[in-house]
Amino acid sequence: MSERKRMTRIASFLKIFLALFFLVMMLFPFALILINAFKSRMEIIQNPLSLPCSLSLDNFVTAWKTMDYQAVLGNTIYITGLSQIVLILFSAMLAYMLVRWNWKINKLIFFMLICAMIIPFQSLMIPFVSIFGKLGMMNSRTAMVFFYLGFGMPMTTFMYHGFIKGISKEMEEAAMIDGCSNFSCFWRVVFPNLKPISVTILIINILWIWNDFLLPSLVLIQEKTRTIPLSTFYFFGEYTAELGLAMAALIMSVLPVIVIYLFLQKYIIAGVMDGAIK
Repeated sequence: MSERKRMTRIASFLKIFLALFFLVMMLFPFALILINAFKSRMEIIQNPLSLPCSLSLDNFVTAWKTMDYQAVLGNTIYITGLSQIVLILFSAMLAYMLVRWNWKINKLIFFMLICAMIIPFQSLMIPFVSIFGKLGMMNSRTAMVFFYLGFGMPMTTFMYHGFIKGISKEMEEAAMIDGCSNFSCFWRVVFPNLKPISVTILIINILWIWNDFLLPSLVLIQEKTRTIPLSTFYFFGEYTAELGLAMAALIMSVLPVIVIYLFLQKYIIAGVMDGAIK
């Protein structure tokens, strides 16, 4: 065997080894949560790395009842689903306007959106709670949709902006010759072509909003309006923690997102690549 072939094999082996190593490192926390979700509190304390003695669903049943899972799941789906609709619709229309309409103010609007992406939410928390508390917008699921629209629109518009640039104007011009208005042209010609990037944005924003803890913890104070992350947090007390119940609750919280991701995963990489290239 030549020296070159041997070096090539060694390089290939190292690549595979590193890929497997990082895969194990990424999957280890999820595996730890999964095996501990079936254990009692004492089993977890004694040996958190061991397999459960029996596959008992007691933690899942107790967590379901304690969290009032069907209620918090409904709140989370309502906030996440409605937020996705308004984010995609408003951001796509704004991006189309910024790309296709040559207004002088468009550059300023786009620059402001870029600046908004840089500002951390933590710097806005105190005035945020003060202002919107006085407006009576606390403990409202619909108000949460409004907040997510404001915080998510800059990034979503930025992604649509890059994608729309690559859509041919000739299709829009042909539609306008046939009598389409700008509004009709967007919905009938442009928006259907935004499917790959829309699915990518959908997944990214679902992961963000579904798992968000900080914003709901500031706004959704009443128990009836809590989301899944907020309900999971209450398994951890000041001096003790119901680890088994918390692990079971975490499994139930991520399962819907995993199912959605498995259905839409084929569009994600294509959408990101198309948006970057265009």
